Amino acid sequence: MDSLTLAPVDAVPPAQNNIDPAAAPPTPIEQRLSMPAQNLYKYDSRQFRKPLAPQLWETPWLARLVTFGGGLALTVYGGWQMYKVIDVGGVTTLKWALLALFVLNFSWIALSFASAVVGFAALLSKRPAPALPATLAKKTAVVMPIYNEAPSRVFAALQTIYEDVQATGLGEHFDWFFLSDTTNPDVWVAEERAFIGIRRRLGPKARIYYRRREKNVGRKAGNIEDFVSRWGGAYAHMVVLDADSLMTGPTIVRLAAAMEADPDSGIIQTLPLIINRNTLFARVQQFAARIYGPVIAVGLSCWMGRDGNYWGHNAIIRTEAFARHCGLPDLRGRPPFGGHILSHDFVEAALIRRAGYAVYMMPTLGGSYEESPPSLIDLSIRDRRWCQGNLQHTRVLFARGLSWASRQHFLTGIFGYLTSPLWLLQLLVGIVIVFQASYFKPEYFTSEFALFPTFPRFDAERSLELFALTMGILLAPKFFGLLVAIYEPETRRGSGGVFMLLISTLFEIVLSALLAPIMMLIQTGHVVHIVFGFDTGWDPQRRDDGSVPFIDIVRRHRSHVALGALSLVAGLLISPSLVAWMSPTIAGLILAIPISWLTSQRWLGLVFRRAGVLVTPEETTTPPIAKRGKALSKALGRAEEDEVNGLTALHADPELRALHEAWLPTRKPRQRGAITADRAVAEAKIADAETIEDVVAWLNRGERLVALSDRALIAMIARLPSKAEKQAASARAAE
Repeated sequence: MDSLTLAPVDAVPPAQNNIDPAAAPPTPIEQRLSMPAQNLYKYDSRQFRKPLAPQLWETPWLARLVTFGGGLALTVYGGWQMYKVIDVGGVTTLKWALLALFVLNFSWIALSFASAVVGFAALLSKRPAPALPATLAKKTAVVMPIYNEAPSRVFAALQTIYEDVQATGLGEHFDWFFLSDTTNPDVWVAEERAFIGIRRRLGPKARIYYRRREKNVGRKAGNIEDFVSRWGGAYAHMVVLDADSLMTGPTIVRLAAAMEADPDSGIIQTLPLIINRNTLFARVQQFAARIYGPVIAVGLSCWMGRDGNYWGHNAIIRTEAFARHCGLPDLRGRPPFGGHILSHDFVEAALIRRAGYAVYMMPTLGGSYEESPPSLIDLSIRDRRWCQGNLQHTRVLFARGLSWASRQHFLTGIFGYLTSPLWLLQLLVGIVIVFQASYFKPEYFTSEFALFPTFPRFDAERSLELFALTMGILLAPKFFGLLVAIYEPETRRGSGGVFMLLISTLFEIVLSALLAPIMMLIQTGHVVHIVFGFDTGWDPQRRDDGSVPFIDIVRRHRSHVALGALSLVAGLLISPSLVAWMSPTIAGLILAIPISWLTSQRWLGLVFRRAGVLVTPEETTTPPIAKRGKALSKALGRAEEDEVNGLTALHADPELRALHEAWLPTRKPRQRGAITADRAVAEAKIADAETIEDVVAWLNRGERLVALSDRALIAMIARLPSKAEKQAASARAAE
């Protein structure tokens, strides 16, 4: 038990934070910071904080001129060319609708192209990462919010990061927190057992703490808010991780040093690269993020300057500024547009920027990693939550006092999901126009006087030129990323050389083109569901690298296949040229089931890896932190840290049971008659049970959660014998 002593008396550890701080003696670690909810629509500009380091506030006008001026110029040119395409023989109402939809979609890719141009130019003159500081002046908390995750993965990850920070020699400036919102009773006990394990492995001096909230109010944002409100005053900064995050020690130390050197900084965001992926779908994402991602991220960083954005993890935050200005309100109305703000990170960045602090990115810092969904189905589950969160930002977009760049970030997120239904509408309008021209007798001479007849047709040559321009702009960021990868020796060699980079890029483009129409329909479905008032909820993300059962894939994509087949038949009836024009979309939909199944297969991804296709430098030379984290996670998994039945674990392990009870909150005496139905049922079932196996069989999940939260019920469970013990006692009595 001595190895589990977490801190001296004058620094009560957050492992015991479920004790009501108001009832506990005040301690240094309980320097509270309030997080008042913000009024998004009333803002006093006098609250704006004056910069302490004005020399750092240089507005990147050139990058913004190239990005937004170039994007606007391309949009105007593309719109004009599209008008010339449809202007042959006059412009009908449907043609005007087609033009409007084209301009909306084209503006999106034009802006992305212009931003990528900026990023490409900046990457060619990339500066080296800043040197490690000799020392740090302030304390930083590293927090990992977890929600029903496999403990072996998250505890292995944080231990690996901890050890890497310790290796820099500056580990005493960091404290480490698991912030659990877990609602699964078995995972809860598994987390506590894993926490005991990590404390034993790292020793009593390791300042690693664990806290579980009984009610996950506000979800992840509420989890962070609870930490900041109760212990944030002890820390100048906090590094926020995700459950799948990895960050090297030098990267975390450099982030802390950057925040200390810049008193105006509120949030500094890194660029997480995807690693450890093996299914073909995830490997395509991993390759794209590694090769094209830096171009896009650096372009964003250049034009954003200090008006940047926050992605919710792998970033450092100034704790006091966050506490004073980033308390999130509940939006009026019911979900999906009302209630708790789902995509909290964008809003927190906008609020802290509104208060006068800088938000910016360090995209070339390196040493920041994450994982991605292993299959198209897993991505669509996560994407639905993101879709709801981004569309919910329409309620925040016009809040007073926000910088124009913050509003641009909101618009980017919103439009990122609206492009799918807009693209679908553009296709449908085009089909209707072709159908009209093929099956309805054109009225060459209208009732209005005209010297020449009106022909319902397009400028075919100009439309092909416009198509080539659109595809060029769409693919240019990928081409820029490829050039940068070839230009950088480490990236070029780590990806298999120039030839394999070209092969991998070509394969990624083809597969992405086939996946695009499937994602278009999936995201369109998300948007429609949310617009009609269906809340997405918040299920934990699947983070393993396993394959998806074939029946689940068929069930998810059968409607996409049906729509693709219908489009093919309709296209052949209308015009063979229409089928040729829509062939990439039709092929992607008809092949949705085999594409989704094949790309979800781990074995196929490993075949491509052995062939050298889609290989990234982090696979050729695995970062030591990733190698160590993976090995430790496997070791903990083999030790069955995840395979826990909470009731039997507490019954069999008195030490675990004692610590579990010590970490439960101190409750006020229950008033007579004030008892919940779950507790009453759980108590009755436990009282009737003859063995612990009876309790395990009889209690449902909600009742088990209640039992594990109540010291009296835990004591009743502890007194029960196991079935083997009862049989042994019966045998002894018979003798």
